[in-house]
Amino acid sequence: MYLRLLLLGAVIAVGGQATNVSANSIVDIAVSDSNFSSLVEAVVSQDLADTLANDGPFTVFAPTDDAFAKLPNYAVRALENNPDLLTDILLYHVVPGKLLAEDVLSNRRLSTAQGEELRVIGSAFSPYVNFSRIVGTDIVADNGVIHVIDNVLIPRSVRQALISDLRNQLRQKQQSLRELRTATLH
Repeated sequence: MYLRLLLLGAVIAVGGQATNVSANSIVDIAVSDSNFSSLVEAVVSQDLADTLANDGPFTVFAPTDDAFAKLPNYAVRALENNPDLLTDILLYHVVPGKLLAEDVLSNRRLSTAQGEELRVIGSAFSPYVNFSRIVGTDIVADNGVIHVIDNVLIPRSVRQALISDLRNQLRQKQQSLRELRTATLH
């Protein structure tokens, strides 16, 4: 279900509004599964739901609510302050085309709707995409397929933005400490 919702995001990212809406789309599947409520909320907040409900096909690597709960607080704050980063993260979970588990495992790299690549690691018994374990596969929707993962995938560009944000916060705190020290000495 999570994967279907993520797939819906891929449709939006890949090519705008399609005219045919799937009866059992990735979005429909994600919405019907309570384990994907965080993913659904994120997709809706970024206006990607309509796109993912339309034609695909897409492959979505859908993080569960538990995966979203693992995000560090600083990342959550940065995403709240910069919605474009959240869009990039969501699109990074979407691969154009319908790739069943066997197809995913036959590749070493997958190009995402966000523009960066995912690395496929492991075997059928222990499959990973980047450092996220694939814990559920082949949830088939009318417009693609969902694979469930146990961590949110963060593209390199977003990691760099998060690191830059943390550095800026640190500089601000250091400046505040210097000002406080100066004020208490005078």
